[in-house]
Amino acid sequence: MEYANPKYLFLLLLFIPLIAWYIIKLRKMQATFKLSSGFALDKAPATFRVYLRHFPFLLRLIAIALIIIVLARPQSVNSSDVSNSEGIDIVMALDISSTMLAQDFSPTRLDAAKKVAAEFINDRKNDKIGLVIFGRESFTQCPLTTDHRVLLNLLNEVKFGMVEDGTAIGLGLANAVNRLKDSKSKSRVVILLTDGSNNAGQIAPLTAAELAASYGIRVYTIGVGSRGNSVASIMTPYGMQTMNVSGEFDERTLTEIASVTNGSYFRATDNTSLKEIYDDINEMEKYHISVNTVTKRKELYMPFALIALALVGFELILRRTWLRNIP
Repeated sequence: MEYANPKYLFLLLLFIPLIAWYIIKLRKMQATFKLSSGFALDKAPATFRVYLRHFPFLLRLIAIALIIIVLARPQSVNSSDVSNSEGIDIVMALDISSTMLAQDFSPTRLDAAKKVAAEFINDRKNDKIGLVIFGRESFTQCPLTTDHRVLLNLLNEVKFGMVEDGTAIGLGLANAVNRLKDSKSKSRVVILLTDGSNNAGQIAPLTAAELAASYGIRVYTIGVGSRGNSVASIMTPYGMQTMNVSGEFDERTLTEIASVTNGSYFRATDNTSLKEIYDDINEMEKYHISVNTVTKRKELYMPFALIALALVGFELILRRTWLRNIP
């Protein structure tokens, strides 16, 4: 409950001089007639009306307090927030070629990328997010969805060997663009993560980038890999094989893809820098939330006014009947 005119409540301070005046008045009050002796009344029992002689004054104080509350206009306030959130449609294009098994990230580049991507998904509760994976070929692991639980389960199932080994960056990007081109969202984004150079697929990376730009799709490219060489362990039909993986890849093409689509290119050299890159993208791609506050007010002074009126009437009746003073 709130008051439209709360300053009127300061009038309650008038009760202090009013009560003081009443006490002084009682002390100065004298009988209006005299008796030769009060001996006969000494043992007379005090009636209930004697104890209630201050009750009319109490009723008047309560009535005045209620009138002051009426002047302050008590109101009930019911506020509700109506929020409209406009999310961003995001497709994550993830490289699952053999070099993503390099152990310069903990435990591997692919596992580190999946972990950071899962954290990113959990932070984007209002967005529709999809997942595309690519090697020598590309397919959609999860279409755009707001059911992030399903998306996370499908992300967890991603592993090397789901497609033939290779790095078709252009094909992966084109597949992601195809998932976004019919989206009605005002903001559409592809996050493409790879550690290699395009060596497969029928679509050139820059051709796919120009296609993304024609649809107004922004592409963030992430190159993963330490500056030096690393080791990757791959299970083959002949058993576990170890190969050396170079930290060098085609950063120029990734930079050009980002530039053509008004995105950004990032280089991740370890788990920490990869996490920071996703944090930066999370900050750059803020979804829009508009909040309209609807406030309903209802006047509550009427019950106080009716009770005050009833108390004043009751006081007048008592003063002129049962609690009447003898002149």
